[in-house]
Amino acid sequence: MLHLADIRENKDEYIKALTKRNFDASSIFDQVISLDDKRRSTQTSLDNTLAESNKLSKEIGMMFKNGEAHKANILKERTVKLKEDSKDLQDALATTIAELDQLLYTIPNIPQDSVPAGKSEDDNEEVFRKGAIPTLDEGSLPHWELAKKYDIIDFELGNKITGAGFPVYKGKGARLQRALINYFLDKNTAAGYMEYQVPHLVNEASGFGTGQLPDKEGQMYHAGIDDLYLIPTAEVPVTNMYRDSLLEEKDLPITCTAYTPCFRREAGSYGAHVRGLNRLHQFDKVEIVRLEKSENSDAALDGMVEHVKSILDELKLPYRILRLCGGDLGFTSTLTYDFEVFSTAQDRWLEISSVSNFKTFQANRLKLRYRDADGNKQLAHTLNGSALALPRVLAGILENYQTLTGIEIPEVLIPYCGFERI
Repeated sequence: MLHLADIRENKDEYIKALTKRNFDASSIFDQVISLDDKRRSTQTSLDNTLAESNKLSKEIGMMFKNGEAHKANILKERTVKLKEDSKDLQDALATTIAELDQLLYTIPNIPQDSVPAGKSEDDNEEVFRKGAIPTLDEGSLPHWELAKKYDIIDFELGNKITGAGFPVYKGKGARLQRALINYFLDKNTAAGYMEYQVPHLVNEASGFGTGQLPDKEGQMYHAGIDDLYLIPTAEVPVTNMYRDSLLEEKDLPITCTAYTPCFRREAGSYGAHVRGLNRLHQFDKVEIVRLEKSENSDAALDGMVEHVKSILDELKLPYRILRLCGGDLGFTSTLTYDFEVFSTAQDRWLEISSVSNFKTFQANRLKLRYRDADGNKQLAHTLNGSALALPRVLAGILENYQTLTGIEIPEVLIPYCGFERI
């Protein structure tokens, strides 16, 4: 959520920046400022009313003490009216604050200057590419056919148990899945990230804290009887560990990693591009999250990008990095780099990671602050990234490492798998 003081101070600059997202903020900023003016005015009236009421209460006490009951009773009539006025003002203030918050919740984060303008993923900017795309033998298969051929993933069984988008991993497929999780976690902890195991359901406050609600409400599974949401990413519970926190500057940076299953409804997702592991309703992902001081977050984002690159370098998969344009940028992000692995059998790029800096946007919603060296309270900067999302990494391994006699296992994963090929 944008900070009110920043909107007032940078209104014209923010309106221009948000055009990169194809978001017209002129009218909504005017509404925000008008509501904030109303909030301030109501707060001032309430403060004055309460101050007068307190003053009269003291005077009435002195009058009774001095035997001036008649005068005291006259003033008591005034205090009754002041109490009624203060109640009305408190109700009006609460209503105005709620309206203001709801409006602020609809405004996306401000893109950084380096974010290119654009309307869709077609306008994203490639900034890095590495790895030779292998030449596959004639008759090479896409991963969903390989999964069936070697009996390592059963999509039909998952459909029977739950529905489309919930695959069952079997045998060496399940072991390869587990190997990837352990490998990713080991890489992250070796890089200084503390590992956590977190809940897979969160409450509404957590969803609002990291910005999934109300923006992505339609994509989240909701357990209505308990009013809990299945997590779309470990970012939500991990970052919310620090909701309503006041940290000390010496505590930063805080670096976390967690493995969780992730759940996304992905409504309206159909067609050839969502076959197999390309898009699932339940999938596994290892996440990294950082809390940083404002002056360090840009460098932290670069470090996270380099960390994910090191993982893909070891897996020896062809990949590229895109800087997302304004039209494809996530609601809460100010700058995002997407990693994509090349699916040789499908002849297309598959997204496997997003690494993002949210600056103070999430922290403002979370009330996540730290006390700086001068004793001032500052909003922290939050960042997160996938390191990595498993389904499309697994698809890339199956397709790019396939041979006529089986699927080879990337060398770095062999100690985790306990086998060299499928």
